[in-house]
Amino acid sequence: MHLPKNAHVALVDGENFVVMRNGGAPLEPKLDRSEKPDLSASNYSAGVKHQDDAGQALGRTDLEELAHGAAAAAWLNAKAVAGEIDDILVIADPKTLGEMRRHYHTELEKRLVGEIAKTLTGEPTKRIEQIIADA
Repeated sequence: MHLPKNAHVALVDGENFVVMRNGGAPLEPKLDRSEKPDLSASNYSAGVKHQDDAGQALGRTDLEELAHGAAAAAWLNAKAVAGEIDDILVIADPKTLGEMRRHYHTELEKRLVGEIAKTLTGEPTKRIEQIIADA
């Protein structure tokens, strides 16, 4: 994947959110930790489509995780609208990524250079860099 120099990389799952920056070349990313935003999950509209009893009983739906994904998208939206993010790669587990997409602002969509549907929070930086380069 071609990741522009200074592009932001958002690593998201149902509980964690870390933003990194690419200090390396577009085809050889070198990620530096930029920030770990403190989110308050308040958008529980995320779970409206997941209200079935069977899904919750079997553990397939966690409203807190979905609300966290919506909060991460809201944070990214605010940064994009403010012009603080030019290029962004979003890496999130498939369920969180799907929820985040529902909340993307058009300004964020314009700045999106890619998405990777994979859980990489907690992985070593070198592994994340390699997965981005191979994508």
